[in-house]
Amino acid sequence: MAAEHHRPQLTDAAKPATFEVEAYNERGEMVPTAIAGEHPLTLYLDKRELVTLMTLGHAPEALAIGYLRNQRLVGSIEEIAAVQVDWETESCAVTTRRGVKGLKAKMAKRTVTSGCGQGTMFGNLMEEIDRVRLRDDVRLADAQLFDLVEKVRRHETIYKQSGAVHGCALARTAGPDSAEIMMFVEDVGRHNAVDAIAGCMWLDAIDGSDKIFYTTGRLTSEMVIKCAQMRIPFLVSRSGLTHMGHAIAQKAGITMLGRASGRHYLCFTGKERLARTLPQPTAMA
Repeated sequence: MAAEHHRPQLTDAAKPATFEVEAYNERGEMVPTAIAGEHPLTLYLDKRELVTLMTLGHAPEALAIGYLRNQRLVGSIEEIAAVQVDWETESCAVTTRRGVKGLKAKMAKRTVTSGCGQGTMFGNLMEEIDRVRLRDDVRLADAQLFDLVEKVRRHETIYKQSGAVHGCALARTAGPDSAEIMMFVEDVGRHNAVDAIAGCMWLDAIDGSDKIFYTTGRLTSEMVIKCAQMRIPFLVSRSGLTHMGHAIAQKAGITMLGRASGRHYLCFTGKERLARTLPQPTAMA
């Protein structure tokens, strides 16, 4: 009830995800082809310019909220009064109820990251990682993981239409051998997609402590930090990871799985949360 009462005023300014253009194949034939959108969106917090994000524009309000959450520039959804997106000016104005204390100090330290579509982190987020405590009483069975990977593969996505985007999913276990995709977000940058999910979680008061986060992108330090901030214990990618991403996952106690495809995966950290329930293939003599 409290989350609904304090829900900020939001515009509904989603852009079309794809646009059709003319392309010519190897035979010189014109082929109408869908391509992904990409739009600059400058984020303002209480009239102060923060950053310009390159985004698909599919969920701009959630993206702005999740960005502020994951950069720790705003402490709770209750602090936000309104989020207004105006594509004519390519801007998103976020208004807080009482202003943000220490905003100048938080913005003073910026770290350029490998994130596509963003690339900047504010403040010393590693200090917060030292305080993160994730649940150790939750488990993920291999059958549930494989079911999630298959459902993501079958999911109707913008990527299948146009390529050029990353996708992220928030999921939960739904039975001894199944998982449910709660939301799936795509954007031109994987960090935009994870921030949009973080924003939706705040808006809908979703607890991440027993959830699974899936991404098509590589697991860099920033991706792992954001997963830890959302208190999500399971992080899964069909791609690989970086050395710093691995180190932070170990420090935060995240169960991190990479190269997840079909019935294959590599568990890099937190294997104690995994439950092997399916018969294992017999090794060849």
